[in-house]
Amino acid sequence: MTTEHLRRCVELAAEALAAGDHPFGSVLAGPDGTVLAEDRNRENTDADPTAHPELRLARWAVANVPADQRAGCTVYTSGEHCPMCAAAHGWAGLGPIVYAASAAQLSAWRTGWGLPSSPVAVLPVTTVVPGLSVTGPVLPFDDEMRVLHQQAAER
Repeated sequence: MTTEHLRRCVELAAEALAAGDHPFGSVLAGPDGTVLAEDRNRENTDADPTAHPELRLARWAVANVPADQRAGCTVYTSGEHCPMCAAAHGWAGLGPIVYAASAAQLSAWRTGWGLPSSPVAVLPVTTVVPGLSVTGPVLPFDDEMRVLHQQAAER
């Protein structure tokens, strides 16, 4: 696991928040750890509730990474994939996922702040993509993401 990639995910999440989007950021790394692509959440700026960085990176990988090489790529992300993004990850044939904060953590934080729950079920990635290697939450990045999500909640 490369902590520099998770650090970049948190930076991308902060960029998303500064732009008026929910704080999520993701990095796609090749088998050798080289960054192939990165993105941040753009739900509000694109007026598209599906503009999640994980989905966008899965689409990028399908267009730019040969199918036989995708399983060797790792997605680093600020938050555990939602079911939509997990399905895209699985269909694209991408490899491991490393996330800073879990979907269960985010759901609990939101509940604690009196915010409505997600319109989509909170499911572990491996429920959507069985057998996938998944690592997370990763300290201290999960705490950093809690702070960013709290800032979003206070807007």
